[in-house]
Amino acid sequence: MAFDIEMIKKVYGRYEERVNAARKLVNKPLTLSEKILYTHLWDGNATETYDRGVSYVDFAPDRVAMQDATAQMALLQFMQAGRPQAAVPSTVHCDHLIQAKEGAQVDLQRANTESKEVFNFLGSVANKYGIGFWKPGAGIIHQVVLENYAFPGGMMIGTDSHTVNAGGLGMLAIGVGGADACDVMAGLPWELKFPKLIGVKLTGKLSGWTSPKDVILKVAGILTVKGGTGAVVEYFGEGAISMSCTGKGTICNMGAEIGATTSTFGYDESMERYLRATDRADVADAANAIKEHLTADAEVYAHPELYFDQLIEINLSELEPSLNGPFSPDLYTPVSRMREEAAKNGWPTKVEWGLIGSCTNSSYEDLARAASIAKQAVDKGLVTKAEFGINPGSEQVRYTADRDGLLKNFEDLNATIFTNACGPCIGMWDRVGAEKQEKNTIVHSFNRNFAKRADGNPNTFAFVASPEIVAAIAISGDLGFNPLTDTLTNANGEQVKLDPPTGDELPEKGFAVEDAGYQAPAADGSSVVIDVDPNSDRLQLLAPFAAWEGTDLRGLKLLIKAKGKCTTDHISMAGPWLKYRGHLDNISNNMLIGAVNFFNEKTDSVKNQLTGEYGPVPATQRAYKAAGIGTIVVGDENYGEGSSREHAAMEPRHLGVRAVLVKSFARIHETNLKKQGMLGLTFANKEDYDKIQENDTIDILGLTEFAPEKPLTLVLHHADGSHDEILANHTYNAQQIEWFKEGGALNIIRKNQVK
Repeated sequence: MAFDIEMIKKVYGRYEERVNAARKLVNKPLTLSEKILYTHLWDGNATETYDRGVSYVDFAPDRVAMQDATAQMALLQFMQAGRPQAAVPSTVHCDHLIQAKEGAQVDLQRANTESKEVFNFLGSVANKYGIGFWKPGAGIIHQVVLENYAFPGGMMIGTDSHTVNAGGLGMLAIGVGGADACDVMAGLPWELKFPKLIGVKLTGKLSGWTSPKDVILKVAGILTVKGGTGAVVEYFGEGAISMSCTGKGTICNMGAEIGATTSTFGYDESMERYLRATDRADVADAANAIKEHLTADAEVYAHPELYFDQLIEINLSELEPSLNGPFSPDLYTPVSRMREEAAKNGWPTKVEWGLIGSCTNSSYEDLARAASIAKQAVDKGLVTKAEFGINPGSEQVRYTADRDGLLKNFEDLNATIFTNACGPCIGMWDRVGAEKQEKNTIVHSFNRNFAKRADGNPNTFAFVASPEIVAAIAISGDLGFNPLTDTLTNANGEQVKLDPPTGDELPEKGFAVEDAGYQAPAADGSSVVIDVDPNSDRLQLLAPFAAWEGTDLRGLKLLIKAKGKCTTDHISMAGPWLKYRGHLDNISNNMLIGAVNFFNEKTDSVKNQLTGEYGPVPATQRAYKAAGIGTIVVGDENYGEGSSREHAAMEPRHLGVRAVLVKSFARIHETNLKKQGMLGLTFANKEDYDKIQENDTIDILGLTEFAPEKPLTLVLHHADGSHDEILANHTYNAQQIEWFKEGGALNIIRKNQVK
């Protein structure tokens, strides 16, 4: 039986009434995305229509999910909200703090020792506040959510950008910062700008070497890393129906890489099969009872051009396997052109590692299809030219795959089976030799491939592909290898060709597991005591941020003018820094150390205007803070893309940065800045970015009349005595302006609780 089945039945019980109310109000057929949005309005049945991409709307998500790295800060904030228990079903999943090095058994034991303090903290907070806890080794949050909690037509938020994975089961699942999660767990509405809608019509059917991963790699190539910003991507068509539930999850998962708010598919038989296979027949039965409301109205898919803001059509029968990269998940190259593109761009073609797993591709079907390639290699006398690593998505997947011999197929090729955790996908990989920073190539089935992302080496060229293509290329050791046409030389000197992959959508014998790793909270957690050692370097209780002083901000120093791509990885790196995710002051020592300084083309090297010397970004900012001087950060396009980590907003706030001014923001990061009481501004004229000089002192004027849709004025005082005035836009609504004035959204929650 499913977790929270009564909650799901309650949601379904009101579905028809709310869908009908919305359809009558907007006076047109509804997309699936609109149905889910309108059925989750905070105020109940729809009473007004909303403008896509314009209207801010309050929603009531059904549940919250948090992974261990982000849960620390989310729960530290929730502890200040003064609530006795989480208001909606919520879970914590320990998947980020386990480093991949030697293999599952050794690595998990080491993580349980090194991060015992953090795991105990998360477990005790979960126990106290009625939150489900998934222990280290239980699996990757998004695979575990898909197996246990996701349900068609639901809405959830999660403190990880790849929360969107649950769209594979027909949800609107949205990545947020911890402050948003705190709001929902505290019983407050969750605010989101009503999204635009992108429709992707899938015709034909996948076959041969082509997989669902290739669909999203193609979409990423079309839309780029910011083409989905502010939009929900809704997939439909005969091609969508023909795919497995976990395949749909893969596509939705990487929607985070195009900046989409989330992605989803309509409820169909593949979802029903998956629900029943994962012991949720009760959810399947309940969904079947209202299935007409769990997909778009028929007219929408018959004439999609009338109902979506943008429409893309992909014929799966003609789609070719591809690899995206290096250094950006939208750089699309079909396998047939990779040898040519690698030669043209100077990409190293010798492949050092093939990595399969991450929340994007770690299902049973993923492992089965890749394992079929591994088995072929052994049977045909091939030896893997690259090293090979596997991260199963959950203990249930791992146990079942082991029972069915899939893991043995990998082990026969000397693959290392890592823990059921994120591992190399998020930089938690102790890769031998990475410190040498040698130029090299890896292929993986992960979602992101930013510089330094996997192993900390800026010279690792990482390419994203499906698990089966990763397996084939790892076996060949050649980035340019095309398994559709090329042959390999086996141990006997014979030329052999790999056959297309095969693999069951779901295990023929059903899923099995001895200990899934779930720990239920106490029925009454009021007596649970949460202790945080004041001398800990891993955990630190939060103090409220200061409220706005009520004046314009004058005399701000330029901290850094970031050049080019500046993701949340650049602003707050993961990898070894994950250990400090619960200690705001310690983790602030990684603030912006990956950003490229426009003025010297270096990372972690900025000018301290107080001394005239260059030094690390965090140390320079701490010097300004000690002197009582505020600062401003300037950035380029799509600033803050990537992970949802709110540390990228909290660290500047903690160290005294007052504003971030950029050409454009990624959605989650802009929201995170607002939640923490920061100013997130955009150039009214993007060319004004060029007016920012290294020694500038900057005033922000108009804050005493701060209002929605009213630009602010910035005065740039240059070192030569001249100055420029520029306009800065913002997207703050009235409520968000109050967050700024009060010093952060949490301060308002705390104040209301005291009342």
